[in-house]
Amino acid sequence: MNAERHPPLHFRPALPAPPWPRQRPQVSFIVCTRDRVAVLEACIGSIRAACRAHPGFAAELVVVDNGSRDGTAKYLSRIAATSDIALTAISEPRPGLAAARNAGLARARGRVLVFVDDDCRLDRSYLADLQRHYASGEKWLIRGGRVEIGDARDLPFTIKRCDKRERLTRAVHPGGFVLGCNMTMHRDVAARIGPFDERFGAGGALRSAEDTDYLVRAMLAGMAVEYVPDMTIFHHHGRRGRKAIDRLHRDYHFGNGALCLKHFRRAPWLLRHFYWAARAAMRELTGGPRFDSDLRLSHWPIVLMNLAGAAKFTLLVLAGRPDRQAQPAQETTEASAEAGAR
Repeated sequence: MNAERHPPLHFRPALPAPPWPRQRPQVSFIVCTRDRVAVLEACIGSIRAACRAHPGFAAELVVVDNGSRDGTAKYLSRIAATSDIALTAISEPRPGLAAARNAGLARARGRVLVFVDDDCRLDRSYLADLQRHYASGEKWLIRGGRVEIGDARDLPFTIKRCDKRERLTRAVHPGGFVLGCNMTMHRDVAARIGPFDERFGAGGALRSAEDTDYLVRAMLAGMAVEYVPDMTIFHHHGRRGRKAIDRLHRDYHFGNGALCLKHFRRAPWLLRHFYWAARAAMRELTGGPRFDSDLRLSHWPIVLMNLAGAAKFTLLVLAGRPDRQAQPAQETTEASAEAGAR
């Protein structure tokens, strides 16, 4: 195992520069974690089981410890020596999921990158599904799979269980179309889009939406965003009370408000979704339907938190907090040529 500490940098390339070793894996699982060693152990166990079920598809596991104090580093050191798949542990002390994802991107060597949250578990057929989808040769897209509830006691939130394959259009809000806990892409896609914006995401100033921001940037670069009803993971999020769901609901739309303002010039169509939410909130006052009647979630937090998130984004810009989306200094010749051909 390679245990490393990444000091704060103004810019870190999203991906290592070529050439790569000949034994480069076909897929890299990137798992970011903080103080959740118990669920992390189950997540890693499910990834290893999926790899054993499909041994012909070489895989590696990159785990980013985002400042844990619960023994995560010792656990990773212990299992690395006996792991049946290559395991690289990274220490990223700067807080925030986006910073952790960027640290994982910087070390991943696989042709296909798979982001999995530490409270998720893979279905044993995950790699077989993944290989089938990427065997088509189409790589200029971001692809996400099915997200099921892992524990029946948890409330049905942060899941995606549609039964048909579909692609994102501007008529659909990108938030939740592909969930960041089950998001895949070819490494050349990540090289072209660049690092995650570290102002977004859990632990960041804008609380959420680092994955949604990535989807919007992919669309603006002319790439597709696709959901497939397999490539299944099970989300053990542990939220069983109203207060936790309400807080997450607000955080999601806080980030989405910032996202709308960030892409105001290049993706003005995001404003339509704010307008529709505001219109639905007004209709609630006269007996109209809620955003989610089963979970009793209103449209009003969407509107109010969108406005608050946009205000926060403005303050960050005025304070000189730039994003870290600069195009990576190194990009493969293949990526440049194919992107231009499109």
